Amino acid sequence: MATTPTQHHSLKALPFNVATDFTVLAAHCEQYAEALLESDNPRQRRNISDALATALNRLQSGLHNPVPPHLINSLTVDALPASAPRFEPDSEQLAEYCLTLTQILINREVTDQSEKSLTGLLYDLVSYFAADLQAPRYLRTAQGPEELA
Repeated sequence: MATTPTQHHSLKALPFNVATDFTVLAAHCEQYAEALLESDNPRQRRNISDALATALNRLQSGLHNPVPPHLINSLTVDALPASAPRFEPDSEQLAEYCLTLTQILINREVTDQSEKSLTGLLYDLVSYFAADLQAPRYLRTAQGPEELA
């Protein structure tokens, strides 16, 4: 979950367009998800949700594009990372997420508590997604960058 308060007014300073690198866009998504998690203002939540949806749609539409050459160096490491991004909610969070999603499917409605749980799930998923997109993809070799399997 979020550990650092986000200043919501600074989210307006997160511009992006079709040329925005996926690593930057992933970081923006994570900031939007964190701001959403911390906001209690319905209007602000709607604006943040809209910005997050737009950024996630841009990310999704480019998932199968090759990594741009100017990003390869920033995604290249000299040694294999000790760990990779992981999504590991604790058992209480996992149970809450599952129950909330089940209730939404059954009732087709969202209570305040369910919205809070879904926002937490959304934050965890977006954080995992952003970490996965920003993780090293290449290993530096004498022959040049080699894609990690």
